[in-house]
Amino acid sequence: MNNHAIPIITIDGPSASGKGTVAYLAAQKLGFHYLDSGALYRLVALRALQDNIDASDEMQLAEIAGKINFSFENSLVWLDGQNVDSAIRAESCGEFASRIAHFPALRAALLQRQRDFCRLPGLVTDGRDMGSVVFPDAALKIYLTASVEERANRRYKQLKEKGINASMPNLLQMLRERDQRDSDRALSPLKQHIDAQLLDTSSLSIDEAVKQVLDSYAAAELHARARTNPVK
Repeated sequence: MNNHAIPIITIDGPSASGKGTVAYLAAQKLGFHYLDSGALYRLVALRALQDNIDASDEMQLAEIAGKINFSFENSLVWLDGQNVDSAIRAESCGEFASRIAHFPALRAALLQRQRDFCRLPGLVTDGRDMGSVVFPDAALKIYLTASVEERANRRYKQLKEKGINASMPNLLQMLRERDQRDSDRALSPLKQHIDAQLLDTSSLSIDEAVKQVLDSYAAAELHARARTNPVK
């Protein structure tokens, strides 16, 4: 099916910005499919950690990306039929994923697997390069961010709610390092795409952020219909 006929909303942004939660809830509101692209890199990281694959072994990592058997069901992530949602959300897995995400072979191996999620009635996806590389013709592109202090605070609360001890100074340092790494990589660096709308959620609730995305999508739909059927 021609992806141009399928509405796509991309939400890119830095780690812990809330883009995953906003994207998931927006997809639920619209009745669209949802893709957490970061989960794919975390799945590769998890399998590499399980198999003792070094983070510098680009070809082995790309091979894993092409072969892993995964699925998203009931808002959970499954690998080889096992629920690994908690495992891939661990900070160790996230750090490993961030360290390997710059490899061209790995990104190439995951590109089509991400595009395969594009199905009717539509797709909402979040990541780092969804709007610039994976779905460049998306109907709406959002760059969702928040101050690093607010992101660290949110991550701290998430970890505490799960009973995981965390240090705010360590979280701040980790997020700053991850931002630097994601922004400086040569392939698909983290940045606001030229045609993406900026959404700073530093002072917004989740519901407010979701509403802004839905309002922007409604406006984009109206604009697209006006271009297709101009008033004569």
